[in-house]
Amino acid sequence: MSVAGLRRAAHESVSGLPREFWWLWTSTLVNRLGGFVATFMALYLTLDRGYSASYAGLVAALHGLGGVVSSLGAGVMTDRLGRRPTMLIAQSSTAASVAVLGFMVHPVAIAAVAFVVGMASNASRPAVQAMMADIVRPEDRVRAFSLNYWAINLGFAVSSAGAGFVAEYSYLAGFLGEAAMTLGCALVVFLKVPESRPGKAALSERAVDGADEVRLSTVLRDGRFMSVVGLSFVIALIFQQGYVGLPVAMGADGFSSSDFGTAVAVNGVLIVALQIPVTRFIQHRDPRRLLIVSSLLAGYGFGLTAFAGSVAVYALTICVWTVAEIVNSPIQSSLVVRLSPARGRGRYQGMYTMSWSAAALVAPLMSGAVIDRFGAQWLWGACAVLGTGAALGYWLLMRNLPGEEGAGSRVAESGSSSAGSGVGREASSGTGREAGPGTVGAEPSVEPMG
Repeated sequence: MSVAGLRRAAHESVSGLPREFWWLWTSTLVNRLGGFVATFMALYLTLDRGYSASYAGLVAALHGLGGVVSSLGAGVMTDRLGRRPTMLIAQSSTAASVAVLGFMVHPVAIAAVAFVVGMASNASRPAVQAMMADIVRPEDRVRAFSLNYWAINLGFAVSSAGAGFVAEYSYLAGFLGEAAMTLGCALVVFLKVPESRPGKAALSERAVDGADEVRLSTVLRDGRFMSVVGLSFVIALIFQQGYVGLPVAMGADGFSSSDFGTAVAVNGVLIVALQIPVTRFIQHRDPRRLLIVSSLLAGYGFGLTAFAGSVAVYALTICVWTVAEIVNSPIQSSLVVRLSPARGRGRYQGMYTMSWSAAALVAPLMSGAVIDRFGAQWLWGACAVLGTGAALGYWLLMRNLPGEEGAGSRVAESGSSSAGSGVGREASSGTGREAGPGTVGAEPSVEPMG
């Protein structure tokens, strides 16, 4: 491709998105530049503190349990209190708890604070996802989710390698650095990101129409959406091994924290390099096939780790499952928005976020127990089996998945049967007709910052 062609492609990838999205994107980037705890907690506990892989898995599981506990509550807060206040509360709490975690020395104290960090750090995710769905046109959502994921990994690519070397000298510096960057993220949200929750006028209008509030029970009765949540949990369980199973396995093989940081940075670098061009390639292709292929690549990418014996080979296996991540993330995020009524986006996103939090709870327990009892090779074999199972699950679930128009009708039927006709209308107007700009008028307006 010529230079002019590259410029045109880059312009098409970023043009047409609202200013509010770019401030939200900036806050995401700042937050991920400070990423440390989730990536280096296992190495910190096993190499620096001398705890076993099982204890490291327990602490990581408690971190995940905190996320499970906060996901649904944060989803309700997102719908009731608002997207922006929820993000500010979550980010401020994360900064404080991460700083405290760096000073904890007793094993019980470490575990307790890790639980609090998990609660706080996970609480902003439903609000971020709901806000992006609020402010971005339906036809641009795959691209927007892809760009946001690109920001996450741009920050990760920079922070993981640098934090790996910081950890060689002082893990405490890593904890304090993450706390400072998270405060910076909150500052961006406070100064630049307006609220996007439907305004009082829109809510009053819906009340006149007889629309019932979307409740958690509405989400639980949405069979197709809950099936997507279940498959998301399986995929997340696989990807989590890159941050809980992989560092422990590399540490057991004699590799240092900087070796792991160098290897896993390949994940962020590849996403930074490939996320936008790959999204341009896949955004108009069949999501059914993309989800099936990405599941197989994830499972067998981790499965190949059983044959790794050097940093270079570990990096090669990371390349395989990174491609799966690039494809899966924007497609699945867009699917979740399609199946979520606009008025209940916080709750739906909270349930979806909980699938990743639950995986963050189960994955460390799974990896720690399997590595301690059987060896890392069995863990990587289990990942291959899980990837195959997820691919089969997507195939069964999505054989009869309707197109963009049909999806809205299907969600409308689900909403009508579980929460009244108002939910059905909202689902149809808010998420069903994503193929064209005619649905933009149905999206809630962005409130001015007050």
